[in-house]
Parts: sequence; structure tokens; C-alpha cells
Amino acid sequence: MNMKKYLSKFFCLAVVFSLILTVADAQTKKKRTATKRSNTTTKKTTKSKTKAKIKAGEQVDSVAVVAKIAAPAVDSLPIPKIKKSLRADEAVETKDIRDRTPLTYEYLRVDDAVYRHKIWREIDTREKINLPFRYSADENNGNQRFISILLKAIQDSAVTVFDPIDDRFTTPLTISDVAKHLGGGGDSVPHYNSQGLVDRVDWKQREINLDSIYKFEIKEEVIFDKESSRLFWRILGIAPIKNIYTTTGEYVGPAPLFWVYYPDMRPIFAKYEIYNGKNFGARMSWEELFETRMFSGRIIKSTMDNPFDLPIAAMPGLKDNGTFQLYEGERIKEKIFNYEQDLWSY
Repeated sequence: MNMKKYLSKFFCLAVVFSLILTVADAQTKKKRTATKRSNTTTKKTTKSKTKAKIKAGEQVDSVAVVAKIAAPAVDSLPIPKIKKSLRADEAVETKDIRDRTPLTYEYLRVDDAVYRHKIWREIDTREKINLPFRYSADENNGNQRFISILLKAIQDSAVTVFDPIDDRFTTPLTISDVAKHLGGGGDSVPHYNSQGLVDRVDWKQREINLDSIYKFEIKEEVIFDKESSRLFWRILGIAPIKNIYTTTGEYVGPAPLFWVYYPDMRPIFAKYEIYNGKNFGARMSWEELFETRMFSGRIIKSTMDNPFDLPIAAMPGLKDNGTFQLYEGERIKEKIFNYEQDLWSY
């Protein structure tokens, strides 16, 4: 009897142990199956994201391909690069000219400024006196056009350029923004293979004719200093003007491209000589040209008798009459001249 009891107990223990092993093995297989399924799902999702499924003989939408190409960031302006001369291209030493710096301005106390007005002028470089602005020779320091000097200073990050949304120098621009304002930029050009499908997209830089920018606007302030009994003209900013056209070719009007702060440009202007075809022995720098006012510009706006801050072209009675606008500018110029003369007694 005892022997039968032991056998029955042993048989029961063996059955229970086998059941435990079977359950444990089943749970291990389930975990392995779930892990494999999750891995395969991840691989399929990744492949579906990174690889496009294109069947044989299927047409590729070239327009969609071009649309996906993002325009690269423009980090250079559309100006020609000038090679430097490897030998001395001049028979005289010009190192002193390249290293010169402008004289510091005379300090003006606000209490001594008894007369102050802001004046805006438009310089048309097609006038004979302003032809040095269009001198287009190439020298070691770059092209000698005035607009090229401005663009090279911006390209070299030698000056901060400001947005033309206002003329108070409030919003700085990047080189890429200046390129967009110039209209240089670029276009994405699709390249087709022998089967007529787009295999790549090339980025082509647009070219801009610098001679098409022939007008400049300057903002200045006229101040009479009672301490020195002098009338000072201080230029504050310079903006190149570009003619704006619609996509259909209709003329919209002139608009400034950007503003540069003139005191920041003075050290740069001092290193560039202006063209004087009649007297090469007395060539002055661009800084000297502006300080001695050897240019011609018509007044297009002033703070004199202008409570609504309107340009002359927008004043009532002057909108559609260019001749009267010129007369108004000359009247402002004469009024400033008479103020200075009336302070003296002869």
C-alpha cells in the first residue's frame, strides 16, 4: 500500500511539473513573436518614408519634383568678381590713398543748432556733373561704379544695410535679403534625361544689369551752428533707386532698394577715387566728393513747411505736375540760402 501511495504522488508531481514547463515555454514563444513583429513593422515604416515606390513604366511628375527643390540660401550678391593685378598697374605709389581715413566731424552742440531741417534729394547719374557715379572701369579694389562700391561693401560685411520700409535705419538686412531686393536671386531649372524625365534640378543665378540703377536718394540734415556761424550739411543715408516693373512689363515707379548709413560708409568711400577725365592730378575720393558737395540732386522732400511728412510729388496741387515739383524744390533750396545770407550784415 505504501508503495502505491508513493507512486501515485510521484506521478502527480511529474504531471504538474510538465504543465509548468509547457506554460513557461508558450509565454516565451509569444514574447519572441511580438518582438519580431514590432521590428518588421518599424522597418517597413522607415522604408516607406525614405524610399519612393515607383513601378516600372510609371510616369514621374516633373513639376512635383521641381516644386520639392528648395531654393538654396543666397550668400553672395550678383556682382562680377574682379581679378587683382599680379604686378604694379600704376607708375606711382598709391599706398597712401588706400590707407587714408576721413577726418572726424566737427562736434555740434544741440544748443548751438538754431536752425535744423532734414532734406531728401534724388541724384540722377545721367546728368553730366554726376557722370563719375557711372564710371565703370575695373581696378584692384573692384568695379568703380558707385553702386558696385556699395554692393562690395555689403558683400564684404563692411557695413550694415537697412530695409527700405523706412529711412530711419530700423531693420537690418542680410546679404540674402539684399540679393532678393536687387532681383538677382535665381531660378530652379529642371534637367531632362533622354527619356524626357527630370533627373536633376539645377540652380541658375539671375544676372542684373548694374547700369539700370542710375538714381540714388540721399537723406541729409542742414544745421546752422551759431557758435561757428556756419551752415553745415550732414549726409545721413544713401539709397539706390530701382525702377519697378510688373510681370507683364508695366512700369510701376521708382523704389529704394536698401539704405546704408553714410557715416558708416565714410571710411570706405575715402579709399575709392572718383573719375576726373580732365584732371588726373587732382582726383578726389568719394568721401571728399560728398563732403564738398560736388554733385547735383533735386530736392524731393523736406521737413520745411511739411506738417504731414509728404514728399513733394504727393503734395496737393503738385501731384501731376513735374515742373511745379522742380520749382518747389528750388524754392526750398533758395529759402535755406536766404536764411544763411540774412544772418550777415554788409
